[in-house]
Amino acid sequence: MLTAKGIQKYYGSLQVLKGVDVSIAKGEIVSIVGPSGSGKSTLLHILGTLDEPAAGEIFLQDKKLHSLSGRSLADFRNQHIGFVFQFHHLLPEFSALENVCIPGWIAGRRKQDVEERALELLNLLGVGHRVENKPGALSGGEQQRVAVARALINNPDIIFADEPTGNLDTANAKELHQLFFDLRKQFEQTFLIVTHNEELATMSDRVLHMKDGKIIEGH
Repeated sequence: MLTAKGIQKYYGSLQVLKGVDVSIAKGEIVSIVGPSGSGKSTLLHILGTLDEPAAGEIFLQDKKLHSLSGRSLADFRNQHIGFVFQFHHLLPEFSALENVCIPGWIAGRRKQDVEERALELLNLLGVGHRVENKPGALSGGEQQRVAVARALINNPDIIFADEPTGNLDTANAKELHQLFFDLRKQFEQTFLIVTHNEELATMSDRVLHMKDGKIIEGH
């Protein structure tokens, strides 16, 4: 479903990605692990079209992502890709429900349909009782669940998660881990996760080990 070939990236004269190949099937949960500075997050951001490679090709559902730019790329990202980050990036002035709805509204979907889907997701993720609360009134675990609901609102092909449990305590991290697998079971949701959390990595279907800008183990 997702295929990347020969991904390279430079920051000035420093080459941070050295010809990385990645292939992920629908419904897979794949983790990327490796030391800080190995290129994990850079690769994730490039695969998620948040950054551009210096060289290489990326295909999602047979669509050549590197052939898109500007509004067409933004629209494709909004409709086909979900993101969960270490810091949830919820908008503080909006309620949990509104935060989840925003990508759906941006996509031009009917307001009522988006709100109904957002409520379904928030209930599914165990924070349905917090829909009117703003992020500042939510715990860290609740904020991350709202962020996961937001990532799911447009039924994306894949969710990219960058250190999703990095800001959570052990109990909330374990709950979020389980949540990803529940979502895979219920929606056949695909995940690519960058993590330092060995427990989450070992639960995944596959683990890709990165070092010095290359994948050294895993396929």
